[in-house]
Amino acid sequence: MRRIGLLGGTFDPPHQAHLAAAEAARRDLDLSEVWFVPAGSPPHKRGRRISKPSARLALLRAALRGARHFRVRADELRRRGPSYTVDTLERLTRAHPRVEWWLVVGADMLADLPRWRRPERVTELAGVAVVPRPGYPSRPPRRLVPRRFHVVDAPPLDLSSTDVRARVRRGASIGYLVPAAVERAIRRLGLYRGARP
Repeated sequence: MRRIGLLGGTFDPPHQAHLAAAEAARRDLDLSEVWFVPAGSPPHKRGRRISKPSARLALLRAALRGARHFRVRADELRRRGPSYTVDTLERLTRAHPRVEWWLVVGADMLADLPRWRRPERVTELAGVAVVPRPGYPSRPPRRLVPRRFHVVDAPPLDLSSTDVRARVRRGASIGYLVPAAVERAIRRLGLYRGARP
């Protein structure tokens, strides 16, 4: 049975902390691959402007170019309506019944796990690999303890896509915060220059 990690997110843009988290989880859990799953319409970001799916997909592909163990899954970008992790896991489990799934989540997202759609089913279908984030506990919430749980041995990097967008808006350097190919794609696509949160 193969073990595959799933790293979901908006990836607007993808940055080095995403890649470091995925690689640390892959090594810690002996995953054959980590699949990056960009959300089409993230339910926790309703009302916020996010870049077009095609732009976010282009950035993610640029970030992962040449990475042997990382793959992009664009299924959620093509779906209508909100992107729920439980729906993605149900589909993937049906399509790949001999895979052991692991969700790779930051400690900041872990605290929200009980509020996800059908969280008990999520933790039944996948283990939870939590990546430390500064200021957030790396233990499961009391209201929902996953059957399979692992704290990833990764440095607690304090970097977010929000920070990267803000730096682009004010003309500051994002060198080494994102892969060079992502920085070039951001410039080419003219992203994050307008006034937006």
